[in-house]
Amino acid sequence: MNTIECQVEDISQLTPFVYKVLLKPSELVSFKPGQYLNLVMAEDDKRAFSIASAPHQALIELQIGAFGEDSYAMQAIEKLKTSQSVTIELPLGNAYLREDSARPILLLAGGTGFSYIKSMFEHLVEIKSERPLIVYWGLRSSEACYELAETKAMIESLPHAQFIPVVENADEDWQGKVGLVHQVAMKDIVSFEPYDIYLAGRFDMVGAVRNDFVEHGAEIGHMYADAFAFI
Repeated sequence: MNTIECQVEDISQLTPFVYKVLLKPSELVSFKPGQYLNLVMAEDDKRAFSIASAPHQALIELQIGAFGEDSYAMQAIEKLKTSQSVTIELPLGNAYLREDSARPILLLAGGTGFSYIKSMFEHLVEIKSERPLIVYWGLRSSEACYELAETKAMIESLPHAQFIPVVENADEDWQGKVGLVHQVAMKDIVSFEPYDIYLAGRFDMVGAVRNDFVEHGAEIGHMYADAFAFI
C-alpha cells in the first residue's frame, strides 16, 4: 500500500446526493480494477471509497453518495471541498477483476456501488476484452440514475457486452427493467454457474445477493465483493 498526495482537481454533483470527485496524484499510481482507496481525514481517521476510474486513466475518480450534513461521506466531501490537496492510501481490497480468467463476467451493483464496477468495465473497454460481459445497476428510482447513455455506449462498444439498469420504483417515463436488481438478473440468466461475479452495494444487500446467487448456481469461489470480509 502506498501513501500518495493528490491535488483536488474537481468536485461536481451527478445527482443531488452523489458527488463526482477527480484527484490528480503527485506520482504514478498502480491499482487493479475494482480496488479501493482510503481518504486520510486524520492519522486515526481513514475512510474507504471505491476507485471509479480505470488504472490507465490519469485522474483518480471517486463517486461518493452523501446524505446528511454530518454523515461519514459528507464529512469527506467537506474535506475535499475545503482542501487543495489530500492524502490517500492505495491500493486496497481483494475483490478486483480477475484478468487471468476466461469465464464470462457478471458485474452487479446497487446505488453508488456503481463506482466499483465502473473501474472494471472501463478497463475491459480499454483492453478491448472479448469476454462475455453483463452489467446490472440497481437504483431506487429513475431520478437516482446518472450517465446512463454514456455507460450504455461504452459497455456495448464491446462485442459481447450488455448494460441493464434496473429501478425499484419506476415512474411512467421509465422504459427499462423494474424490481430488485439481483432478482431481475436471476430471471434473465438461467444459471450463474459459468460466471465470475462481482458485487457492490450495501452490506445487507450483498449478503442477501450472495445467498440467492449460490442457490441460482453461482460458485462461491467465483464471487467477489469487499463486503464478504465483513459479513
